Amino acid sequence: MMRTPIMAGNWKMHKTAREAVEFVTRLQKELGDWEETEVVVAPPFVALAPVAERLQGTKIALAAQDCFWEEQGAYTGEVSPPMVRDVGCRYVIIGHSERRAYFGETNETVNKKVKAALAHGLHPIICVGESLEQRERGDTFTFVGRQVKECLQGLEEAAIQKMVIAYEPIWAIGTGKTATPEQAQEVHTFIRGVVAETFSPQGAEVLRIQYGGSVKPDNVDELMAQPDIDGALVGGASLVVESFARIVRFERR
Repeated sequence: MMRTPIMAGNWKMHKTAREAVEFVTRLQKELGDWEETEVVVAPPFVALAPVAERLQGTKIALAAQDCFWEEQGAYTGEVSPPMVRDVGCRYVIIGHSERRAYFGETNETVNKKVKAALAHGLHPIICVGESLEQRERGDTFTFVGRQVKECLQGLEEAAIQKMVIAYEPIWAIGTGKTATPEQAQEVHTFIRGVVAETFSPQGAEVLRIQYGGSVKPDNVDELMAQPDIDGALVGGASLVVESFARIVRFERR
C-alpha cells in the first residue's frame, strides 16, 4: 500500500513571528507546486496565527508543538486543542522526548492529550523513542512497545487513520548521531506490528510512521528507502529553507 510521505519541521524554540512568516514565504517559493510529499511546519505558539495566515491557499500544513488535554480552564500557560485548531493547525506534536524530559510528560498524559486532540479534529503526531542507555541494555523493543500501547490506550481503530507516530531515538536527537536506516526500519516494523496486534493489520497498514533524529539532506534518501519509514520529523535541518526543502524532495531509491 502507498502511504503518502509526511515531512514535518519541528522548529522547537526558534524563530520570532516575523522570522517564521519570512521562512514559510521562502519555503513556499522553493517548493512551488511540489505534491509528492505532505509538508508540515510546527512553529512556536506565538508564531502560529501569522504563519497560518501566510499559508492560506498553500499545500503546507500547520502544526502546534503541544497542546493541553482540557478545553479551557485555570491552566496558566497552557494551550487547548480548540485554540490550536481555531488558529489554523491541522496537526499537533504530542509527547516529544524534550517534553517528556523537561516538563514531566508521561505516556498517561500523552494519551490524554492524544484523545483531546482527536476529539477536536486535530491529527496528533505521537512521539516515542528510547534513550542510549535503554538501547545499549537491549530494552528498545520493550520500552517503545510499552510507549506505543500506553499512548494509544482506549482509542478506536478509526483514530489510526488520523494520527502519525514518530519514532525518535532520544540518543539521535540533536546529537548528530542518526540511527542507521536498518536500525530505524527495524523499530518502525516493530511499531507497525504493535499497532497491528493492538488494533488490526489493516489499521497498521495505513498508519504513517515518521523517523526523527538528526535527519539531514545527506541521509534522508537512505532513510526513506526503507519500506516502513513514511516520513521524517525534522529538527535542526528544518530551520534552514534549502535543507528542509531538500528533505521534502527526497530522492526515491
